[in-house]
Amino acid sequence: MLNDGVLRTEPLEKTNAEYLLRQSRFESNVRSYPRKLPLAIAKAHGVWVTDVEGRTYLDCLAGAGTLALGHNHEAVMASLDSFLASGLPMHTLDLTTPVKDAFSERLLSLLPGQGRDYCLQFCGPSGADAVEAALKLAKTHTGRNTIISFSGAYHGMTHGALALTGNTAPKDAIATLMPGVQFLPYPHEYRCPLGLGGEAGVEALTHYFTQFIEDVESGVSLPAAVILEAVQGEGGVNCAPVSWLRRIREVTRERGILLILDEVQAGFARTGRMFAFEHAGIEPDIIVMSKAVGGGLPLAVLGIRREFDAWAPGGHAGTFRGNQMAMATGLATLEVLQRQDLAAQAERRGLWLKEQLESLQQRYPALGQVRGRGLMLGIEIVDERRASDRLGSFPMDPTLAVAIQQHCFRQGLLLERGGRQGNVIRLLPPLIINDEQCQQVISRFERAVAAALLQTRS
Repeated sequence: MLNDGVLRTEPLEKTNAEYLLRQSRFESNVRSYPRKLPLAIAKAHGVWVTDVEGRTYLDCLAGAGTLALGHNHEAVMASLDSFLASGLPMHTLDLTTPVKDAFSERLLSLLPGQGRDYCLQFCGPSGADAVEAALKLAKTHTGRNTIISFSGAYHGMTHGALALTGNTAPKDAIATLMPGVQFLPYPHEYRCPLGLGGEAGVEALTHYFTQFIEDVESGVSLPAAVILEAVQGEGGVNCAPVSWLRRIREVTRERGILLILDEVQAGFARTGRMFAFEHAGIEPDIIVMSKAVGGGLPLAVLGIRREFDAWAPGGHAGTFRGNQMAMATGLATLEVLQRQDLAAQAERRGLWLKEQLESLQQRYPALGQVRGRGLMLGIEIVDERRASDRLGSFPMDPTLAVAIQQHCFRQGLLLERGGRQGNVIRLLPPLIINDEQCQQVISRFERAVAAALLQTRS
C-alpha cells in the first residue's frame, strides 16, 4: 500500500501511458472514458480492477451500471463455461434455443404481474437500439408521431434516442434529428425547474403535465408516447417523485398515450427494487432494458404489454438480437439477483452510503446535496462561497467536480460525473459490494474531496 492508497501487484510489459498513446493512434477522437480514467485494464474481479502497472482500483462505475454482479462473477463465468461446452450457437437471429427459452421465462417473471400481460422483444444489443424500437412501436400502435421527453433525460446517442436526450451539446452539430419531440421539465430535488422547491414544486410540475396534455390549446398534438427514467442517471441522479410519476401514469392511460420507462441504467435491483418504477407502484406500457440484463454482455430487450404489440412479423429486426451468450450470462445474473435478494442489499448499503455522504456534507459544504436510491447515488458539487438562490441552492462547481473525480482516481476509486455541466459525482458500484468495501469508498472519497478543495481553492 502506497501513500496514495492504491494497491500494486506485478506490472505488465507496457505502462498505462504507453497503452493510452497506442489507443489514441488506433481509435477515433470520440473515446471519452480514457480521458477521465487514464488506465489500461489488465484484469478485474468483483469490485476490483487492476491496471497494467499493477495498481488496483475500487470500481464504482461498473460499466456504467452494466456489471450488477461486478467483474467476472463466478456464476456468470460458470454460465459461459457451460454454454461454450454445450454446442449451442452463439447467435441465432430470433430463432429460439433452450437458453433463450429459460432466459425469457425468467425475465418475464420479473415484470409487473409476473409478466402475465407482457411479451418480450429482443432488439439490437444497446439500450439506444431498444429505445428506437420502443418509439417505432408506439407510433405504429397509436398512429401518432409526437413523443414527450423530459429535461435532463438520457436515452442514447442514435438519431431518435438523441432527439429525446436533454443535453444539447451532442445535438448542436446535427440539424436533422427526429422531429416531433416535446420536452417538459423533470422534477429536480436541488434545482427545482419552477423555482418553487419541495412539495410545492412537485405539485406544480404534476399539474403542469396534466394541463399540457389536456389543454386543447397547448399547441402540441396528442403524443404517441411519453418516455422517461424513474431515476435519471446521466442527468444527475434525479429521482422521480412518486406522486408525479403516478399522475403521469394516470394521464397517459386515460388519454391512450403509451408510457415508456427507460430502465437501462436503473433496472435490475440497482435502486432497491428490481425496477426503479416499482417505487411508485406503476405498470408501464413498454419497459426498456439493457446493461445489467445481459450479465455484462451486449443485450437489449423490451417488455411490451401484449395489447400494444402492434408489430407485423419482421417489422423491426437486428442481427445481434439473438446473442445467446448474453442470454446465458443474463439468466445467471437474474438468478443471483433473486436468490441473494440483491435489491434489498442494494437498498441497505445504499442507505448506509447515503448517510455517510451526508455526514461528510456537514464537513464539506461543497457537497451541496446527496441523493439517489439504492446503489445509484449522486453528489451535487457546488460553490458554497457564492450566493445561493432563494431556495438555498448554491451555484454548480464543475471545476471542483472534475478535480474530485481526478483525485478519486489517484486514491484508487473509479467513478463518473453527470448532471448539468458535469457537476454531479455519481456512484454506481456493483450490487455485491460489501460493508468493508463501502467503508473504503467513503474514506477514499473523503480524501479526494479534501485534496480537490486544496487544489482548487487554496
